[in-house]
Amino acid sequence: MEVILKQDVEHVGYANDLVKVKEGYARNFLLPRGLAVSATESQKKQLAETLKQRAHKETKIKDEANKMAEGLTDKTLKIGAKAGEGGKIFGSVNTIQIADAIRALGFEVDRKHIKLKGEAIKNLGSYEAEVTFHRDVVRTIAFEVVEE
Repeated sequence: MEVILKQDVEHVGYANDLVKVKEGYARNFLLPRGLAVSATESQKKQLAETLKQRAHKETKIKDEANKMAEGLTDKTLKIGAKAGEGGKIFGSVNTIQIADAIRALGFEVDRKHIKLKGEAIKNLGSYEAEVTFHRDVVRTIAFEVVEE
């Protein structure tokens, strides 16, 4: 079944994408939650018109995302955490703390667009996270977990 996504759905697609999904997934998950609409001919025409009008806005948004990504690639974030013996921290570092560290540098990134590489971070040291600034602009950001 073809549907048009109203908003980003992880592992499916981005907003205003025309995607093909299994009928049960669309009928039981996407459509009732308002994440997508059925791709009828009139909806497809409306989507084409919307995409046509948004084309130049999209390039502007993408350029801003590129500037933000370039501004962060050469910087290493430092995230403070309370640690015990042997560099083991209490709890773990999560995407909220990384988003706060990025915000402290003057860039706005939603925590949902940050993915940690590897397992949960429970020790002091250097790590990497993948940050999605735009659907086409994905960068790997280095960060360091230091003792407070």
